[in-house]
Amino acid sequence: MLYTEQDVFDYVEQEDVKFIRLAFCDVTGKQKNISIMPQELKRAFSQGISFDASAIAGFGDVVASDLFLFPIPSTLSVLPWRPSRGKVVRMFCRIRHPDGTPFRLDSRFLLESAVKKAREQGITVQFGAEFEFYLFKTDENGDSTREPFDRAGYMDVAPEDKGENVRREICLTLESMGISPESSHHEEGPGQNEIDFRYSDALTAADNAMHFLSVVKAVAAGSGLYADFTPKPIPGEAGSGMHINLSVKADSGEDVMSAFMAGVLAHIREMTWYLNPCEASYLRLGEKKAPRYVTWSPENRSQLIRIPAARGEYRRMELRSPDPMANPYLVYALLIHAGLDGIRRGLTPPEPLNINLYTAEESVTAGLDRLPASLEEAWALAKNSQFLRDVLPEGMRP
Repeated sequence: MLYTEQDVFDYVEQEDVKFIRLAFCDVTGKQKNISIMPQELKRAFSQGISFDASAIAGFGDVVASDLFLFPIPSTLSVLPWRPSRGKVVRMFCRIRHPDGTPFRLDSRFLLESAVKKAREQGITVQFGAEFEFYLFKTDENGDSTREPFDRAGYMDVAPEDKGENVRREICLTLESMGISPESSHHEEGPGQNEIDFRYSDALTAADNAMHFLSVVKAVAAGSGLYADFTPKPIPGEAGSGMHINLSVKADSGEDVMSAFMAGVLAHIREMTWYLNPCEASYLRLGEKKAPRYVTWSPENRSQLIRIPAARGEYRRMELRSPDPMANPYLVYALLIHAGLDGIRRGLTPPEPLNINLYTAEESVTAGLDRLPASLEEAWALAKNSQFLRDVLPEGMRP
């Protein structure tokens, strides 16, 4: 539902809302928020709520550190895991300077700008993410152990799959927030789970990703468990990815998917520092269905991009390298810019590689471009990227 400011006022009054969380992300994608009382809501919409930007990683120093949060009414959502009496709701916010200008390091603003640029060119991009995560048991202090919640495998069922009820609670909680997951199942690793989402517009998809992370952590904690989104929590076991499905359409009716994909392939190496932002990301890439090479193929899951066997509205490309530690606003913005560059330049993708790259001979893989093998290599590629200088503000680049 697309709430207006008046809708928010009415909801807060009628539904006994006592706390309103104003949420935003730092540059890494870590969610932050400040809670206000209902009597401050009018001021939040009209004047914004100030905060100290110098205390947020990457937002600047103590000089000119005041920034303001302006809630976006259409993002209103109740937090079901909080008390039903004296409800808590959350809205995502735009971040502005005291003079009202947008804060350029606000990653949600960057995604808004990318979406606007695409629409100006008659292009619509929709996103649907597949999130993998591990559930670990906790100790007597509630801290995570490294003991998986179960020892089940891919798509196993109860009783081997102990995460079944946790996933059910996650999906029901998301539905109560107006977010519709598409499917869920046990993944390959012990204690590893996956929940997938249907397509939506870029901003909704990124907002839903932030909601999803909160819900999973809250439901896991309520079950005495710890939800781990790091890309390689258990050596030797499957890593956790954030596979991104993209559907690209042109107002003209022209098929622009190939050119869009070619743009993503052309810029993927320099974007990897943002898609895979921690050291452990590079322990995942190149094994157990995580890609290593800059290749694509229909259906083949050893490739960076696959085109699943689907038709009509379900036709899409699936990017398999990102992991859940990435900032979804920033990642979606970069993918839109890369794809638009491919369309603008009329790029064509290389020939598909329909082989298993995990078992391929070195004579086959030697000539292929590779994803960065370390965070340091990814940083160097990002630092020297003209593409990133063109689409990201200073302060967002290495």
